[in-house]
Amino acid sequence: MPQPVEAGPTPPSYPPKTPPPPKKPPNPPRPNPKDPQPGRTAQVPAAGAVMPTARRGVGMRNRRGANWVLESAPWAAGKARAAVVGQLGRWDYRPAPGTVTAVEAVTTLLVQAAVADGGATVSVHLSDQDGQACILALSHHAGLTAGLDDAGGDVLHHVTAHQPVTGCGTDTGPDGRRIWAVIDL
Repeated sequence: MPQPVEAGPTPPSYPPKTPPPPKKPPNPPRPNPKDPQPGRTAQVPAAGAVMPTARRGVGMRNRRGANWVLESAPWAAGKARAAVVGQLGRWDYRPAPGTVTAVEAVTTLLVQAAVADGGATVSVHLSDQDGQACILALSHHAGLTAGLDDAGGDVLHHVTAHQPVTGCGTDTGPDGRRIWAVIDL
């Protein structure tokens, strides 16, 4: 006759139950871009204002816009000139004959300066608001130094020589040098 087993815990005939994995903690709330960052004051741009952004450099709101990316070559100025004048015509701007030549001349100066920076491509951006057009040429040359802003002064003097130009400027960012002009249409 078999001997009785001593009283005690018997090993289970199935594996022990594993605890459930820990729950993923909820993500922290995303920052609201309208809230100021610590140590900074809130800057609210005017409606339709061109404002610098952290990712793209320039942003447009509440206005029409068009852009073209061209090879950085001597012929880029002629192609940009035709594209800008054609787009203004599609937006139903019928400027005076002298204004058309000023738009062409300013576009040529801006694009030639961007081509001279030596990037692989040049982009031309056009926007309009309240009877004015903003033309911006961007040289996509990332290794530029801030000293080119001073070199752009000569180009800006030539741009302001055209009568309907109401403002112009230049700056250097991580994506290259931006040269822009605002023209009354």
